[in-house]
Amino acid sequence: MNHTTKQQAILLLSDGTIFHGKSIGISGTTFGEVCFNTGTTGYQEIFTDPSYFGQIMVATNAHIGNYGVNIEEVESDRIMISGLVCKNFSDFHSRPDSESNLFDYFKKQNLVCISDVDTRALVSYIRDNGAMNAVICTDGTSVEELKKQLAQVPDMNGLELASKVSTTVPYFFGNETAKYKISALDLGIKTNILRNLAKRDCYIKVFPYNATFEEMKAFNPDGYFLSNGPGDPDPLESAIGVAKQIISNNHPLFGICLGHQVIALANGVSTYKMFNGHRGINHPVKNLVTGKGEITSQNHGFAVNKEELNNHPDLEITHLHINDETVAGMKMKSKNCFSVQYHPEASPGPHDSSYLFDQFIENIQSSKN
Repeated sequence: MNHTTKQQAILLLSDGTIFHGKSIGISGTTFGEVCFNTGTTGYQEIFTDPSYFGQIMVATNAHIGNYGVNIEEVESDRIMISGLVCKNFSDFHSRPDSESNLFDYFKKQNLVCISDVDTRALVSYIRDNGAMNAVICTDGTSVEELKKQLAQVPDMNGLELASKVSTTVPYFFGNETAKYKISALDLGIKTNILRNLAKRDCYIKVFPYNATFEEMKAFNPDGYFLSNGPGDPDPLESAIGVAKQIISNNHPLFGICLGHQVIALANGVSTYKMFNGHRGINHPVKNLVTGKGEITSQNHGFAVNKEELNNHPDLEITHLHINDETVAGMKMKSKNCFSVQYHPEASPGPHDSSYLFDQFIENIQSSKN
């Protein structure tokens, strides 16, 4: 085994705080909002999740890269995070079905990464001071110059990012002879959502983020889906308008994460940027309908206003996050519409909430009858 000397690198936060570490060997600078994920596995799915676009990911798990990468374990066609911060970056991997090591995977897409960081101290700092913009630098650029560049990076609050990750042309997923047809609005859709729908005998047409209701309706779907995605939901006027039309026509509608927030906005309920978002695969949620608890995968920095939702005559909270009692799910009382703030399609897991896809199919069946 050859010993490699790693170059010094820094993570500079927008408040001027600096965390020191080492470059994994990819030179450059990268900017984004710093956030942390508490999952102990599934790093490749995290890196390729479009909802993480524009964010620097801090991995709380001590080891990253130890099981390599596999082409089947992706949620999109490329790495979506802006950069990675970790404690131990493994140049070697030991899983039999891995196709390459993580360094080569990062190198092909020029992802800047800083390792050997005290991630426990960093996460503690973010928890106390909130999410903020940051820059990873591995090329020796001066701190003063980095501060100037970082000051020009837009804040996530009010930032529209769905257009950066959405498909530009419609495409199909699944078997065209399937029993159900779904029109899905791509705000940053994860591949495993499409897999879960296809597994339930659905043929999906995926539309760009700015598609019109008329375009989606022309597919003659049995139901509509609003996907997850990055950024602030408030600027998504087109998607909000589409949601309003779907709801007014009482078509079966299911929304996940950003789609959940869009449905809230379509009903006049506001959203807000969280001090720290929910990102991990062990978030506890209570289903208020069944009284049961669920362990869920979550990835969001915005949330729906709970007080406004409670006061809305046609909306009902169906799920609550147990840790902070933020809204984790809702449904409309008079329309065939429901949504959740978390990810029932979670890959690699947990799968406690996969029943929500079955619920969507049941809603479609009831509307057809």
